[in-house]
Amino acid sequence: MNGNNLRTLSAACVCAAVLFSLTTLSFHADISVAAFPLALAFTAVTAVFGVRRVFAAGRTAGIPALRELLQYLPYVLLIAFVLRRAGATETNAALDAVSVLLWVAASALTLVVLYCLNPKRVEAYIDGYKVPPKQKRRGLRWLVAELVGWIDALVQAVFMVLLLNIFIVQLYEIPSESMVPEFLIKDRVVVFKTLSGPTFPLSNIRLPYLKSYRRGDIVVFRNPHYANDRTSELKTFVGQLVYMISLTKVNINRDANGNPKADPLVKRVAGVPGEQLVMQDGILYHRTKENGTFAAVTDDATWAAWNLNETKSAVKKGIQQFPLTDSDYEMMRECEQQRRDLDLAAAALECKVLAERFRTMSALFPGLEKTGAAAITPNDLLVFTVVQTPLGGYYDYWLLTDRVSLAMTYRLLQADDGADWFARFMTAWTDSRPDFAGDPYAEASYRLNVMVKLTFGRILVRNVEQLAAGVQPSAWGSDAKRFDYVTQARMLCGYLLLHDRRNMPVFPPNDADGNAQYIPAHHYFMMGDNRFNSLDMRHSYDEWVAPLTPYDEYSVTYYTNMQPQYVPRGRILGTTAFRFWPLNRAGVPGHTGK
Repeated sequence: MNGNNLRTLSAACVCAAVLFSLTTLSFHADISVAAFPLALAFTAVTAVFGVRRVFAAGRTAGIPALRELLQYLPYVLLIAFVLRRAGATETNAALDAVSVLLWVAASALTLVVLYCLNPKRVEAYIDGYKVPPKQKRRGLRWLVAELVGWIDALVQAVFMVLLLNIFIVQLYEIPSESMVPEFLIKDRVVVFKTLSGPTFPLSNIRLPYLKSYRRGDIVVFRNPHYANDRTSELKTFVGQLVYMISLTKVNINRDANGNPKADPLVKRVAGVPGEQLVMQDGILYHRTKENGTFAAVTDDATWAAWNLNETKSAVKKGIQQFPLTDSDYEMMRECEQQRRDLDLAAAALECKVLAERFRTMSALFPGLEKTGAAAITPNDLLVFTVVQTPLGGYYDYWLLTDRVSLAMTYRLLQADDGADWFARFMTAWTDSRPDFAGDPYAEASYRLNVMVKLTFGRILVRNVEQLAAGVQPSAWGSDAKRFDYVTQARMLCGYLLLHDRRNMPVFPPNDADGNAQYIPAHHYFMMGDNRFNSLDMRHSYDEWVAPLTPYDEYSVTYYTNMQPQYVPRGRILGTTAFRFWPLNRAGVPGHTGK
């Protein structure tokens, strides 16, 4: 390449930058209006005081200044790109595409020109030019030169980090224990983004997708629970830049309450396109159109962590919270085994016996003042309710608290239709047997509902028997039979607190006609490995009251946040490629904790 070709390349670079500047024109009274003057002004300075002086006026002494301007040109144009899209009005896809192509062209031409203007090569491309010897400065001039050099290096490093963060890699600090034992809090990982089709900031223009995700891949993705509007995206972009520049030390990406956003998230791919999923008793099942029967996903058991007490000691000492003790875990499994072994025919018979027993016993309390038929509703049988105290909220279990149990007993005895309501509550489910069509979650929830009803009925009838026998509530604690019932209630209440972490209904749900639906193409379902401590794609950030089963008009209700959702491929930022901190656990992420 000779000097004329280099001049032509430099002119082409300036032309591409000018055309790019035209695409940043905005006539809206917001921050986007600053994009055009920024891009055009810097391009003009580069053209007039750089390219023109060196190649038209022959002032080769300006080559260092031209190099400096060209080094900043792609970064300044990228800032203008972001500013143009940071306003309230969206740009159309065609304009985004043209802007990106012109930015790529200007950047590529800039790199070629900079390569030729490198001090080690410039003499070969510009006839008669000799690289001047490095000047030796002293005193104030040396100090100023060093300071300017450091500032220049720092600013260029910031912009280089920006490009790396957008298109190549992102550093991520693990903020929670949702991926224990794979990742601990404060672990730092490198996320490789290039193959995942990274987007240009605040636009939908992206590099080609070169990676398909498999079950078991650990991915970092944008949290779908947060807004995806332009203002939010701009804040996230700036926050991630600061986070990256500070080597994950500073996080300014915060929500309206000032708390750090859980965004992005790191989870494991648990479901892939074409699957329908369901999870019961900690076992993930899947089926496809080709195979209409749910089958266990055997791989999921290799990374799903249900009992952290069994974790390797080297990782266990770094875990901050253990959701369950060994005894809690065994009680949970015992509850699941009892549910599986439950004889529904025998349970139906006992529920009818308990209903008749209550009706007979209630006749022994004719002196109780009646309060009316509307005194009781199905929601009175919430398994637990949130009670607010000066120290905060806590769950109050009607099955466990003698005060609540006694109050419910009197309400049923006093209500005009108390015996009728109790009979409907206990026996409505016995009228038919649902067809669960191979759905393990639906069947298990139905059985769990029956278990709770049986326990409630036993406690309530025992309360009435004790009252009829003249035993004061203060002495109920010494009753062995009632103690056994309350112990069973304690197990059931403990299980229901884990219900939404241990299990998941069929997802995507069947349509109104009962036909199976499947995860769409280019969409994925993610869960954290630490299933009891992972607010992931199974859950909403809100809670509401819901029945345990739709197959019982008088189903027991509980507080739930179960709302599964899948994540589109476009929200995935990349895969975890390397853990670089702590040093003693550095390496490619694997199944290091189990």
